Amino acid sequence: MPRDASATRERLLHAGARRFAVDGIDAARTREIVAHAGQSNDSAITYHFGSRAGLLEAILRAGVDRMETVRRTDLDPADLPGIVTAIVAPTAAELRTDHGRDFLRITAQLAGRAGIRDHRLPRLLHGTNLARQLELLETACRAALPEPHALERISNVIGFLTTALADRAVRGDQRTLLGHDAFVTDLTAMLTAALQAPVQTSATPRP
Repeated sequence: MPRDASATRERLLHAGARRFAVDGIDAARTREIVAHAGQSNDSAITYHFGSRAGLLEAILRAGVDRMETVRRTDLDPADLPGIVTAIVAPTAAELRTDHGRDFLRITAQLAGRAGIRDHRLPRLLHGTNLARQLELLETACRAALPEPHALERISNVIGFLTTALADRAVRGDQRTLLGHDAFVTDLTAMLTAALQAPVQTSATPRP
């Protein structure tokens, strides 16, 4: 790709991430994304990404790829706290950059579509280290919980994680009670405790 075209593509990625994060993935307007990227041609997104949906997928792919090299998969399936830490730490590290914070705000909007409850991970995650970590998390949870409880808890924990990180992405370190490291440590402990909580006798699966 020519240098100018590559630079334009990068500007569209950053502009799209900001507008999807701030305006919402359903409300962000293509024209505003193009203008935010400093472009005058409304067809720029179609040219570089095929469609608005293609731009969103490229933004999400870039975020997943940034974390892939530091996501550990050599984990003990019986070590639930270790697995949770391995999932949370690279994701929380996205808080340290502008494009990472935009990515976290976008993923929070998509958490309910992850398909954890029925084993339907998004195509974007197929074959990734994150997918492997989620498999290990399910194995660890199912060793102590019935499958419906395990899947329900994992889905809720992912939702809580993405919401907490998106909230911090909006507020920044200066408007929080805990520094970054303390926040990540506490968040990891909370999520682990939620997964390890005993099943209440009244919490029976639906028929």
